[in-house]
Amino acid sequence: MRETTGLATEAKRSGAAGMAWIPPGRFLMGSDRHYPEEAPAHHVSVDGFYIDPHPVTNDEFTAFVAATGHTTQAELAPDPADYPGADPALLVASSAVFTPPAHPVPLTDAYRWWSAVPGADWRHPEGPGSTIDGRGSHPVVHIGYTDAYAYATWAGKALPTEAEWEYAARGGLDGAEYAWGDQLTPDGVHMANTWQGRFPHQNTRADGWYRTSPVSTYPASGYGLYDMIGNVWEWTADWWSPHKAAPAPPCCAPTAKHNPTGGKAPLSVDPALPLHERRPRKVIKGGSYLCTPDYCRRYRPAARLPQPIDTTTGHLGFRCIRRHEPSGE
Repeated sequence: MRETTGLATEAKRSGAAGMAWIPPGRFLMGSDRHYPEEAPAHHVSVDGFYIDPHPVTNDEFTAFVAATGHTTQAELAPDPADYPGADPALLVASSAVFTPPAHPVPLTDAYRWWSAVPGADWRHPEGPGSTIDGRGSHPVVHIGYTDAYAYATWAGKALPTEAEWEYAARGGLDGAEYAWGDQLTPDGVHMANTWQGRFPHQNTRADGWYRTSPVSTYPASGYGLYDMIGNVWEWTADWWSPHKAAPAPPCCAPTAKHNPTGGKAPLSVDPALPLHERRPRKVIKGGSYLCTPDYCRRYRPAARLPQPIDTTTGHLGFRCIRRHEPSGE
């Protein structure tokens, strides 16, 4: 692992107090051993950047809302013009909440454990009657892409590209299965907030948590980062597109794409959906407290999913970056 001593001091000197410096470098992005959307594994290089050491917390998002008056996507009723043919009674402010069934169910239908709950939002993570009191250091959830972008802009930061996010998540361990090595629970130690037990009806809470956990609960990575894996999924700036390797050179080392970005919004939609239901999708990374060996093995840096930008959930948050070099002071 990379030595992290001095990261905070370096960040403070460069005007990025509290952020971790990720040095420029090259790594193997994606995986050929897991889900098909992660392939092909391909070499990528990125410039150095600063990144928040943990996902944005409820306390931090509260400060943003207090300063700006921002209303999140989950707090706004959908515009009927964007959903032609939809039942008007369903077009209310709501967000997706994990609602575990009481017994085993087929794992092919996520609607068995996800419910659109009116009144669920970042202040009310499980719906009306729930609160973030006592959860100030937990990651903020029910955040839409536009909310994450608004926060980043207000903070003078940006959202990471998928390549930047994955490079940071690897913590200097290029090619490792997880952000901390090649074993999910080395010596029986839980390294991230994930699901234990039979999903989705039984969680033994062997790691101590049922939903989100405070952002510094688990060990930091080699870059001094927390919760890059598990706890909550995180938005990236990239529109969803298949991985594409750089063209192979005629000889020598494989070519590495430099600072790659995603596709284009019109091409990010799910072509399997009816035309009026297709929504642009961004890449999300990192897995969440719902990832588990018997359902979703996406608690790895290479894992990725497409997320419609009009959809918010109780296991999706974000963190920010800054793209500039250390000042050298």
